[in-house]
Amino acid sequence: MAENIKGLIAKIQQEGIEAAQDKARDIASQAEAEAKAVINQAKVQAEVMVDQAKAEIARTQKSADASLKQAGRDLLLSLREEIELMLKGLILKQVRDSLDASELKDILSKLIKQTSAGEKDEVVVSLAERDLAKIEKGLISNLSAEVKKGIKLVPSGEISGGFIISYDGGKSHFDFSDKAIAEYLSIHLKSKLGQLLQEGTSETGKSKKSN
Repeated sequence: MAENIKGLIAKIQQEGIEAAQDKARDIASQAEAEAKAVINQAKVQAEVMVDQAKAEIARTQKSADASLKQAGRDLLLSLREEIELMLKGLILKQVRDSLDASELKDILSKLIKQTSAGEKDEVVVSLAERDLAKIEKGLISNLSAEVKKGIKLVPSGEISGGFIISYDGGKSHFDFSDKAIAEYLSIHLKSKLGQLLQEGTSETGKSKKSN
């Protein structure tokens, strides 16, 4: 009887140990699975964060490149405007220096002589007051009496050099003022200026790449 009790106690103890071991194994397995899940989740989050960081860096770089290009375009436009303004000023000065009183008298004499004498409408020439005073006598003396009758010289405060001429009594006119001639020349030189600036920036770009 005592032996049976001892065997029963031993069996209970063995079953309890095995149950505890099984429970420990279950707990360890569950903990390992949870740890793996946490690690995998952390890896996924880390990859997402890395991808977001890369995207942000790419956006920042793209924005910086765009800003740099825009700054370059703005600088080029500003430089072009300054050069055009300087060029226009130089052209205007050259035109004014070329259209002195003597030159104006010769040009007007030739233009007026080419018109038919005795036309119904008079030829009206508008000039700067200082130029009119200098060329009036010389110009009139170079024209025939018949042509002189159809000529009217008018001082204009809006003209600083050159002249404006009308062959129909002022209804229409041809503008040969210094400003009009300078504007005309500037327009034709702008395309050449743009080409030179473009070539200059292209060469600068090639030089930077080679370096």
